[in-house]
Amino acid sequence: MLTPWQMGTIKLERNAHLVISILLSFVLLGAGSVGYMVIEGWGFGDAMYMTVITLATVGYGEVHQVSSTGRMFTVVLILMGVGYFMYVGGNIVQFLVEDRIRVILGRRKLDKQIAKLSGHYIICGYGRIGRVLARYLTERYLDVVVIEKRTERQPAMDEDGVLYLIGEATDENLLLKAGIEQARGLITVVGTDADNVFLTLIAKQLNPNLFIVARCIQNTAKRTLHAAGANKVISPYDLGARRMAHAILRPTVIRFLELAFTDDSTDIQVEEIRVKSTSSLLNVELKNSGIRQQLDLIILTIKKADDTLIFNPKADTRIEVDDTLVVVGRAKSLKGLERMLRS
Repeated sequence: MLTPWQMGTIKLERNAHLVISILLSFVLLGAGSVGYMVIEGWGFGDAMYMTVITLATVGYGEVHQVSSTGRMFTVVLILMGVGYFMYVGGNIVQFLVEDRIRVILGRRKLDKQIAKLSGHYIICGYGRIGRVLARYLTERYLDVVVIEKRTERQPAMDEDGVLYLIGEATDENLLLKAGIEQARGLITVVGTDADNVFLTLIAKQLNPNLFIVARCIQNTAKRTLHAAGANKVISPYDLGARRMAHAILRPTVIRFLELAFTDDSTDIQVEEIRVKSTSSLLNVELKNSGIRQQLDLIILTIKKADDTLIFNPKADTRIEVDDTLVVVGRAKSLKGLERMLRS
């Protein structure tokens, strides 16, 4: 996969070859016409005509009788014309061959990078939502593979620098090539609810432990997507409407959530961290954990292993294995808590 800088360099080289070819054309035509006018004393029209048929080597007859000096000049002009056409032809062949080789090598490089991934996320569809999702995840240094069937979106994926595969997301072989068996999650934002349902079914068969987030267009498709195996079903239209309503009713709350979830310039974040069996805080009560006192973090919710939620947990609540803590605070403190809960 070429970087934008490399693509720009290739484009400049091609433009330079084009400019050189055009300039050589004018130079040869001008030099040949002037040469015949000086040597043979012909008018501009006859001199230009003779130059064109000589350079093109079409074999037409001479417009006038040519002197010995004129014949020598014609031989030189023919040799220059042959060299010119060899240069232009070479550029054309180079353009076609290099482009094909570049595509093949670029594709192989992408495939090798994808094959090495583990714990990555697969995004099916690179429309407006898919592109924003990919950018958001890659900005957080997460590995992403995009599956997109529309070839006209390939330049956008090249420009964004994402790993991608071209084809139908419902193709099992393509999903396997995207590393679905080693992936952590899949987000499906393809065109129709039917495709999203079908893709969810296939993805769950290939990797039953995969966490799937599916977009739905019609509310009637939510139940079907859940039944197919989607862990979360999101309707952008419902979310947008609720967001607008809350912006009117609870502007301060929305402002805080925007700072925590979307504004990268602020240090305040909301994160969820899962407790591992090797955690140093395992079976420790919250009041003795130092999370509030030392790290200055606030625990909003604890999700237990059985998916029950404890909102605003009490001080004597114990931290248990496979708990998921939803915490708000500064990024540096969150990193410290993550180390404590996972090691």
